[in-house]
Amino acid sequence: MEKLKVLFASTEVVPFAKTGGLADVSGSLPIALKELGVDARVIMPKYGSVKVKEDEAVIGNDVKVYFVKNDEYFNRKDLYGDKFGDFRDNLDRFSFFSKEILNRCIREDFKPDIIHCNDWQTALVPVYLNTTHKYEPFFADTKTLFTIHNMAYQGLFPKEEFPRIGLDWVLFTIDYFEFYGQVNLMKAGLVYADYISTVSPTYASEILTKEFGCGLEGVLKTRENSLCGILNGLDYDLWNPATDKKIFKKYSIDTYDDKYVNKEKLQAELGLKVDREIPMIALISRLADQKGLDLIAKIIDELLSLKIQFVLLGTGDNKYHVLFEKMAKAHQKNTSINLRFDATLAQKIYAASDLFLIPSRYEPCGLGQMISFKYGAIPVVRRTGGLKDSVKEFDLSSKYGNGFTFEEYKAEALFSAIKKGLSLYKNRDVWNSLVKKVMGLDYSWKASAQEYIKLYNKILKRA
Repeated sequence: MEKLKVLFASTEVVPFAKTGGLADVSGSLPIALKELGVDARVIMPKYGSVKVKEDEAVIGNDVKVYFVKNDEYFNRKDLYGDKFGDFRDNLDRFSFFSKEILNRCIREDFKPDIIHCNDWQTALVPVYLNTTHKYEPFFADTKTLFTIHNMAYQGLFPKEEFPRIGLDWVLFTIDYFEFYGQVNLMKAGLVYADYISTVSPTYASEILTKEFGCGLEGVLKTRENSLCGILNGLDYDLWNPATDKKIFKKYSIDTYDDKYVNKEKLQAELGLKVDREIPMIALISRLADQKGLDLIAKIIDELLSLKIQFVLLGTGDNKYHVLFEKMAKAHQKNTSINLRFDATLAQKIYAASDLFLIPSRYEPCGLGQMISFKYGAIPVVRRTGGLKDSVKEFDLSSKYGNGFTFEEYKAEALFSAIKKGLSLYKNRDVWNSLVKKVMGLDYSWKASAQEYIKLYNKILKRA
């Protein structure tokens, strides 16, 4: 039997370009697929940040990455926009990229069984395969999987720009591209893809509802039989305190006490009181409404009146910058507010913190809870999306569970979950056993990659 051939189409891939979790998935899943015998290849735009002279490179275990070059569209510092907003030519940029994905397959004589598309920027690939390339013999056996990483970003453009896609106006209807008078690329991708996936089982069911469907729940309902959720994995080559060169002292389950060496050294670096007994609560996040920061704003003064330390790292909406700067002034002794992106500091925080907050309004998958597990920080999360799938409420009597959770999107529910964590922290024997338990959890990509292979085969058999 021939090897399964998969082309992974993404607009960001670690280590070449990143704005969010999509890049981590695109840089890790194809490697895991290759290790399981799949001929997995990746294609992405060649941005200004891609410091590779050739038009292809290799990641991991010999996974080819093809670069689509167009200096006018992609030779920019940023991927999708700048401080003034989205780039005005994004429709041109990503329709060009989608066409080039198919052209590159032909040029490389690589006939993929599956083109695995990701988010709105590649949503036109299944559309072109079923319209302009419908009778192209090269793609006669090629199927598409469209993965949604976040329903909130759909690729919306003015109706007047529709001709730039290169398709007939007949497709600008409610059944295909039209969405409240605008062009919606994700909508068309959902209609035309052979199968749809998203990044956790719970999020797959949530997006069928009005609350989480972002206006496309009706379209998704019509594709419900071709929709599933597969939880993202974590690349333990990148996230592992036993090998992490960025933290103060490496540690593992067997030497987990060295986590507190990291804690004391970070306390000193951030100007906090050096005391391993004081619980350190951390938040590493994009500062946006989605991330539950309005809940933190409501409880922060009460929280900081307790004997704790609060460390924040992130950047985003100005209103949250103002809020946390004000908070830092009011609580200088037990807070460290770092309003920036700093990858090294992030890893030091994971290694030092005791409780890790993710109070998101919604969270398609989330990697923060998986990273915090590996580094022995216990997550406090809202039961939504991938957080619900991976973090289970800790029960003191049965010792079941691996974190602290809350359901209602309310500040008092979050505060109650934090207090449960702080209460358990005082019981150091139980706490230490919980730390060792979560450090031993396995959220590597292998299990997720196996699920994707099953799905690819299901899609091909359906045909």
